[in-house]
Amino acid sequence: MVNRERKKLEKSLKPHWVWAIAFGSAIGWGAFVLPTDWIGQAGPIGVVIGLLLGAALMMIIGVSYGYLIEKFPVTGGEFAYAYIGFGRKFAFIAGWFLTLGYICIVALNASALALLAKFLFPDLVRTGNMYTVAGYEVSIIQIAIASLALVLFALLNIRGASFSGQTQFIFSVILILGITLLGVGAIFTDGPSFANISPAFTPDQTAFASILTILAIAPFAYVGFDNIPQAAEEFKFEPKKAFGLIIWSLLAAGLAYSAMILITAGTMPWQQLLTQINQTQSVWGTGDAIESYLGRAGVFIIALAVCMGIFTGLNGFFISASRLTFAMGRARILPNMFRRLHPKYGTPYVGILFTMAICLIAPWFGRQALLWVVDMSSTGVAIAYFFCTATAYKFFRWSNGESTAEHTTTVSPGKKLLSLIGMISALGFLALLLLPWSPASLGRESYIALGVWILIGVIFYLFNSKRYNSIDRKEMNYLILEKEEI
Repeated sequence: MVNRERKKLEKSLKPHWVWAIAFGSAIGWGAFVLPTDWIGQAGPIGVVIGLLLGAALMMIIGVSYGYLIEKFPVTGGEFAYAYIGFGRKFAFIAGWFLTLGYICIVALNASALALLAKFLFPDLVRTGNMYTVAGYEVSIIQIAIASLALVLFALLNIRGASFSGQTQFIFSVILILGITLLGVGAIFTDGPSFANISPAFTPDQTAFASILTILAIAPFAYVGFDNIPQAAEEFKFEPKKAFGLIIWSLLAAGLAYSAMILITAGTMPWQQLLTQINQTQSVWGTGDAIESYLGRAGVFIIALAVCMGIFTGLNGFFISASRLTFAMGRARILPNMFRRLHPKYGTPYVGILFTMAICLIAPWFGRQALLWVVDMSSTGVAIAYFFCTATAYKFFRWSNGESTAEHTTTVSPGKKLLSLIGMISALGFLALLLLPWSPASLGRESYIALGVWILIGVIFYLFNSKRYNSIDRKEMNYLILEKEEI
């Protein structure tokens, strides 16, 4: 008999808010801060092809997400799916790595706001320089800006999911308008030209290697669409709509990324642009590129757009990190405080405050050091994608004649094939990140950070495993899935 307390989240999220959570989280600051970095790695067309292929693979993975959300509309996402398919130990692994990925992205979005301030107000931000980490100057002003953003968005999220969803949608609309204005400006002003995009790929490597380099970061570039299952318990609509929201958010994100790459690379011959950025030691190459043809008005537009991207990233991943830790707390693998809900707003406020507290450490280490951790977090996201697609693969059957004793299954050879492709894609992403000879292999610092996180996870699991493993299967099913039988 189930006798353990299971707290539930309020159903308050509308479909367009959920779409905005996924789209805004996937875009974040990356579309506005990273174009020149990516162009240098792969060339403009290499980046666009890599990103669009990445979006297509994420859509294939999204088939598995859509099915599992409809079947199990509970918070926890990949933590719950790994439990369904592979049991509680693998559920902890998926949840542990995904928690890291979400928290890293919250921290990186906060640091991107400080980077924007450094570009717009360089003299102000330089005052109070304290020390340098990996060549990056850390000032008290940057720390204050990033910290203030983290505190404000933590408070915003504690206010409730509906409040967060409404603001996320407004931020996303402004972001899309900003990209549209930059694109219109590039078309109707002198200077920008499609001729500047040549050569399409970087001359120092093959086109295939260029595309693979960008494809490897697709789990990081599009992480955010998987915020949808984290919010599934709070849907104020039928869970079967989730698949459509995933596809539309990924399509919009892929087009937004591609637009910013082409706008940036088209401002002047892109190799000249990168040389100019290196010579001037520019803080923000994309901002310089926009300023070259739209002046300060362009800087204002892209600054507004990147602010919206940062805000949507902060908001979306605060939601996901807190829901994931809430689900793990409800399953008793995290301390009891994580399953508490705010007495007034009904939100998992401990997870929100925990995310904020961890992220408040990050601004003190400088942006470069944080990038090492974020590179490594792509590994965690790819692991989560694998567990989701592998679980969906178990639920689909090739034909009626196929015997399955473990779960109630669905005959759908097409979806089973797509979930298989999703599994292979997730493993491919992991191989590109972890194999030393891959063009997208993690750097030494990222490997060290990954090792430290794994070690902390092992220690954490050993301290909590007795309680976690003592709960019988029916009770655990109820705590994670709100049903005793799967």
